[in-house]
Amino acid sequence: MKKDNLVIAKKKFYSRLIVGTGKYKNMRECARAINFSGAEIVTVAVRRVNITDKKKPLLMDYIDPKKITYLPNTAGCFNSDEALRTLRLAREIGGWKLVKLEVLGDKKNLLPEMIETLKSTEVLTKEGFKVMVYCNDDPLMCKRLENAGACAIMPLAAPIGSGLGIQNKINIRIIRKQTKLPLIIDAGLGQASDASIAMELGCDGVLVNTAIAKAKKPFEMAVAFKHAVIAGRKSYLSGRMNKTLMGNPSSPQKGTI
Repeated sequence: MKKDNLVIAKKKFYSRLIVGTGKYKNMRECARAINFSGAEIVTVAVRRVNITDKKKPLLMDYIDPKKITYLPNTAGCFNSDEALRTLRLAREIGGWKLVKLEVLGDKKNLLPEMIETLKSTEVLTKEGFKVMVYCNDDPLMCKRLENAGACAIMPLAAPIGSGLGIQNKINIRIIRKQTKLPLIIDAGLGQASDASIAMELGCDGVLVNTAIAKAKKPFEMAVAFKHAVIAGRKSYLSGRMNKTLMGNPSSPQKGTI
């Protein structure tokens, strides 16, 4: 499995689990959970997480950007202008070009606003950003994002923070079949088995925040997600058995007494 790397924008990662940095009790707990998860990429909400004010706790003091890849995202943005301004600021602050684009439609459902998302993707790719895009599980729109230059497609499993798990396996399968880009399930996972299901569908990775941060035992849940992603990936690569309607004895019938 060591050669089975996740490759995003030509950069290799061993772990296929990406984790968020929000909703934890404090930065220390966040850092410990990330360590237990084995994740090599963490999302950073540029508009919410302190990465510049040295008078307050800095994320960099707890999570070393030289060891963990920071993925600036546009959480809290509800139109293209806000998202573009946020990521341009991230590039100025830290030189980040690998980013996660997230443009939401409303504050209640937190579903992607796909027209603004597509518009933003087109602009950002022309400006040299490597854009990982949070989106609906719509195969047609995912193809348009790919054509617009996205470096990874990140359809939701369910609404952000809902913990409902994957609601539309058929669409995920279609998206997997039609794209060669990294396919990463983003949002809505609630437990480790959800991550295994995503990986068994052929996804290249999963992004998890609330399911770990709000678990009763976040460190244990981080470990559970780590192993679930590995198990799901191995299961997918192994090739599952064919399904049958009737029973099929496990023991050989030839030479039965």
